[in-house]
Amino acid sequence: MIDKIAFRSLSYGLYLVTARDGGKQAGCVVNTFFQVTSNPAQASIAINKDNFTTGVIAASGMFEVSVLAQDAPMELIGRFGFHSSANTDKFQETKTRVDEAGVPYVVEHAVAHFCVKVKQTLDLGTHLYIVGEVVESAVLSSEDPMTYAYYHQVKGGKTPPKASSYEQPEEAAQDQKEENEDAAARTFAWRCTICGHIEYVDELPDDFTCPVCGVGKELFERIEL
Repeated sequence: MIDKIAFRSLSYGLYLVTARDGGKQAGCVVNTFFQVTSNPAQASIAINKDNFTTGVIAASGMFEVSVLAQDAPMELIGRFGFHSSANTDKFQETKTRVDEAGVPYVVEHAVAHFCVKVKQTLDLGTHLYIVGEVVESAVLSSEDPMTYAYYHQVKGGKTPPKASSYEQPEEAAQDQKEENEDAAARTFAWRCTICGHIEYVDELPDDFTCPVCGVGKELFERIEL
């Protein structure tokens, strides 16, 4: 028997993984980044094989990791966590620097950064487990790093579908059916500009937060159906 509730006792962080291959750059959010050895300094990530960022890492053999601080806004997390780099320039409105290897990394609302050179890759089915040597690192701020628990419990964030810890809600199918039925009778709805979630209601309450990415009402736009 596997009790999925037990997995919720595991501790995670929240990290922005970025990579560049020639003129192509990409980034995404992961919750699994660990130091695995100290001499040499090696670290690892688990990243979904379908992420555009994964392909850029595979092509370049390098990646950066920015450790997010607790004050990181949901807009930043949503930009990297709920959009694809295949059709979104995630760096346009984000403060970044470039490391000695030419890889961009996010510096705003980040505690530290690590440049990693890929050494080993293990195929885990839906994800790749990538181990690499840390070739550059630096502290960026004195803020407290964000844990995954803080992201969920304090910021009200949700788990992206491609995350290694994502679980499909049991009620999802029924909720989607009810939304579709409700949408058929409406002429407009409200769409989250961060993750694309749609709410089929007349008005959003002032304290409303997106059930997917956690941003507030001000980041929803009215759309015609």
